[in-house]
Amino acid sequence: MINHWPPSPFFAPADRDGSLFEEPDRSSEDPSQQPLAERMRPRTLEEFSGQQHLVGDKGALRPLLQAGRMHSMIFWGEPGVGKTTLARLVAKRVEATFEQLSAVASGVGDVRKVIDAARLRRRAGAQTMLFIDEIHRFNKAQQDALLHAVEEGVITLIGATTENPSFEVISPLLSRCRVYRFKPLDNVDLSRLLDRAFAEDVILKETPLEIEKEAQDALLGLAQGDARELMNLLERSVERAVYEESDKLTLKLVEQVAQQALSRYDKAGEKHYDTISAFIKTVRNSDPDAAIYWLARMLDAGEDPLFIARRLIILASEDVGNANPNALLLAQAAFDAVHQIGMPEGRIVLAQATTYLAASPKSNASYMAIGAAMDLVGKGVQPAVPLHLRNAVTGLMKAEGYGEDYHYSHSEAGGVALTMPGLPDEIEGTRFYEPKEVGSEAPIARRMDELIRLRGEARSNMDDKDSES
Repeated sequence: MINHWPPSPFFAPADRDGSLFEEPDRSSEDPSQQPLAERMRPRTLEEFSGQQHLVGDKGALRPLLQAGRMHSMIFWGEPGVGKTTLARLVAKRVEATFEQLSAVASGVGDVRKVIDAARLRRRAGAQTMLFIDEIHRFNKAQQDALLHAVEEGVITLIGATTENPSFEVISPLLSRCRVYRFKPLDNVDLSRLLDRAFAEDVILKETPLEIEKEAQDALLGLAQGDARELMNLLERSVERAVYEESDKLTLKLVEQVAQQALSRYDKAGEKHYDTISAFIKTVRNSDPDAAIYWLARMLDAGEDPLFIARRLIILASEDVGNANPNALLLAQAAFDAVHQIGMPEGRIVLAQATTYLAASPKSNASYMAIGAAMDLVGKGVQPAVPLHLRNAVTGLMKAEGYGEDYHYSHSEAGGVALTMPGLPDEIEGTRFYEPKEVGSEAPIARRMDELIRLRGEARSNMDDKDSES
């Protein structure tokens, strides 16, 4: 058994009860002084909900947990999905002293104090696990302060972040850690938490209260995959029910607590797809009023604004295309702006992009062109590249005819080599791109038609000369 100094509050004693994880005895604490979310924090792996891809029987972390060893990690996921809880359980399993810092309230000095204490423990044969919440808020200097301690194994670092660590964690530190992606809890996981709360919480199980199905669905929907938010909403709803001397937890009570009308929208269900479909189709059909309405529906329901912004980028290329090439630039700029400023101000950017795209002329010619070309290639129509379009990078290639008869367009009249085919002979003359007479694509369409006519005349003249000779 490893000796711990100083003693860790999360130290697992030797006389285990067979469970993979154990929790120190907190029976002397007054549960009424703790919020429900803290009272229901999982004490064992069996109580831990979600993230089965990490801690399940075939999860990525399971072999390490069973072996009682761990490496430095970054836990990446939305709030309330179990990052802090799992870090604590991991520390107990590897019998390490658990140190926790918040990047919001801590600086380099705090980090160095933890590292100095960890060095002393290490001399006594004890491990230290440092958990840093919101590590993405540490600046470069603060993250640099962790590097050598992580590299030398003085501490095992677990950093929790809601932001993409590729952008928010410095590369040297990221290379020393393994990133684990946490997923939002689904309704099955959240329902299990609700059931456990009513069955096991020392306060709730003494409160005879029937929960209506509509109220339960509302709680699950409002939580949006966040276990902490679910427990907070449940606690406030129960307090409201007790205050009103109600023996039922109703939808009305939940709505009063949430202080909003519940949107009939499920981000993982059919209505999610129905609503985004309505949004895209009304933008495509140049109906800005309808598009703004469906945008508001999604934002009110808590849809990820970056998901909406990504869909607008796709639409800008697929449905607006070369009829207004600036649409793609604006859509990309909208995505970047929403990512930078977040919500609620991000709704303004999304509204601007939505109305701009809805009011833009539309063309799907480039979208149809790549579809037709991919379809032809997928059928196996893949003849060799014509010799005149190949690069003669060696003397042998040049002798084989590579690059021969290639016409440099800038040296030709009008900047176009009219008689040089660009497709293999087997598919010469095939049209993929059919630009439309709309917006900025109209001049392209007229130019394409003129080029096709001129090419046809040039080839006809060449054929006549060949037949005369």
